[in-house]
Amino acid sequence: MPVGLPDSPRQLLWLLASRLSAAALIIGFAAGGALYLFETRRAELAALERVADSARHFESPAMQLAINAKAPEEHAALSRLLDRTRFFGIRVFSADRTLIYETWEDVPAALIDAARSRQHDWPERGQSHQNWVEVAGERLIRVVLPLVGEDATVVGYLEGVSRLDEQSLQAQREQIRNGALTATLSVLATALLLYPLLLAMLRQSSALSRRLLDANLSLIRSLGNAIAKRDSDTDTHNYRVTFYAVALAEAMCVPEKEISDLVVGAFLHDVGKIGIPDNILLKPGKLTADEFDVMKTHPLLGIAIVADNPWLAGAALTIRNHHEHIDGTGYPDGLRGDAIPRAARIFAVVDVFDALTSERPYKKPMALAEALTIIARDSGRHFDPEVVAIFKEIAPVLYATAGQAGNTGLRQEMQAVLSRYFRTAAVPAGAASHPGEPVD
Repeated sequence: MPVGLPDSPRQLLWLLASRLSAAALIIGFAAGGALYLFETRRAELAALERVADSARHFESPAMQLAINAKAPEEHAALSRLLDRTRFFGIRVFSADRTLIYETWEDVPAALIDAARSRQHDWPERGQSHQNWVEVAGERLIRVVLPLVGEDATVVGYLEGVSRLDEQSLQAQREQIRNGALTATLSVLATALLLYPLLLAMLRQSSALSRRLLDANLSLIRSLGNAIAKRDSDTDTHNYRVTFYAVALAEAMCVPEKEISDLVVGAFLHDVGKIGIPDNILLKPGKLTADEFDVMKTHPLLGIAIVADNPWLAGAALTIRNHHEHIDGTGYPDGLRGDAIPRAARIFAVVDVFDALTSERPYKKPMALAEALTIIARDSGRHFDPEVVAIFKEIAPVLYATAGQAGNTGLRQEMQAVLSRYFRTAAVPAGAASHPGEPVD
């Protein structure tokens, strides 16, 4: 799941600490669990091996005699062998797997019944079969060995059943628990030791990222200001339309990523005018048809200017399409309706509104009511009706705010917008910063 960048240094530090702690716990428990399984398996194999070693006592001439014996005294000799092993029960089978003899110590009948009822393999010469039997909270270990006669053929089978005593089980559990706990604590200790290093790396990385972001934003401001100076000898238009566009997008609940693209696009919407000849761009009178055709190329010129900058890819939507009309009569592509990107539909309204209400060398500013009347008249033709409806509700407040703020206030508002949508303040305390950088 993607993680958004926090809004403050405190949140960023908390994110690092919480994620590192969670990762340490997960890895620690995973390592402990893996060690638990490993130690459990190792303990089981060790127990099986000990029981198998005990079973070797029965690979003897006495056992061969006992297999074929008919006399009770031979069975008594077999029972005495039981005392020298870890088994509490022995069963002897003939070569055709018929039970010949069995003897059991004084143990609960449920254990004997469980051992008798469980199926097992019949190993070949030189092999053995071992398995666990779980019954009534007890763990039994069963070993089956082939018995080989003098002619090297299997003459029978021995089955021995051993009981893992409580002391052995407790020692096994403690060993496994201690191993898992050691693994978990080792991972947590490692994470604790690495935290200062990771924090230092994060601070350095965040400071570098912030400088890069500020450099990009500064470049945008400089480029936008250069365009405005060349076009109308004022950069206030760019700040104003960006302020309007962001407020309108927020009122429409546009996603944050779209708004951040809109901010850059609004500030650079006329970047293509750099490529328009002065005799057309600065002409005081009305343009001829041919001159207007040249002027209409500025969106495509703007796209060419930002094309090689991936950071400005989202801004291209506004740069290219802010002169499209909702009825398809706009330029450069003649897009219609929802085919026009939402950012461009939003910006088209505020761009025209600001042009109507601003003073230019060739005209006086239009009154708010008259400008909104013109905007409403072109709703459904030039503008998206949904955008116009929302803008009409918030326009009076935005217009009054922009008028009172002036150029200085709009610059401050622009800085607030950049901080809000480009997270320029989320740098840990103590991170390196260049002069003029505010650190929360």
